[in-house]
Amino acid sequence: MKINTALILCAGYGKRLNPLTHKAPKPLLKIKDQTLLEITIKFIQNLGIPKIKINTFYLREQIEEFIINKKFELDIEIIFDGDEILDTGGGILNMINHSKEDNFLVLNPDTIWNNEYLDYIKQMEQFYFLNNIENILMVVSKNLSFDKNLKGDFNCINNKLKKNFLNNYIFTGSQIINKKIFKDIKKKKFSITEIWDDLLKKNRLFALESKIEFKHVSNLDIYKKLLKN
Repeated sequence: MKINTALILCAGYGKRLNPLTHKAPKPLLKIKDQTLLEITIKFIQNLGIPKIKINTFYLREQIEEFIINKKFELDIEIIFDGDEILDTGGGILNMINHSKEDNFLVLNPDTIWNNEYLDYIKQMEQFYFLNNIENILMVVSKNLSFDKNLKGDFNCINNKLKKNFLNNYIFTGSQIINKKIFKDIKKKKFSITEIWDDLLKKNRLFALESKIEFKHVSNLDIYKKLLKN
């Protein structure tokens, strides 16, 4: 089996990047003459995934115009969150509801994706289908984070995630997800961490560890440092 649709989360306000994000959405900030969104779309293209759905809310017209003008050779659909921003979980669910697929690669464009990640995504996909699981996250050791102030999200042992006093692993912004894990969700607006916490309780939240330096546009100071890097 293979992932045929990727989801990109582009609805957020990007407040940690103010004042830059007063006039432009965070995914349209540039690193080396390419927007974060373009870097992410090209990465998905290099993975061989033919369909992309992008959720929008804040300054959505700019993202829509960007996609129209760029004329990417992919099937890209923009999904508006609606009257209110849906948070990460609600945004993902809303995009999934616009697809007939069961399994999705979800990417956060805040991470600077490069081709070194291609093999990791393939490994993650293989593990996901071989083990018939519903969610797998790509994580990285805090030691490999460009931003040394980022706190760990999880502890990772034998491809399974836990939360404890260690939490030496950071979520990279990449996950594969099955629509089944949303079946008991009755609300529109919620964080994806609610899904993760439920899977953690069941000891069913899986991970693949990346060994690549983790470059993530976490705030204005880090963004400026990444521009000089």
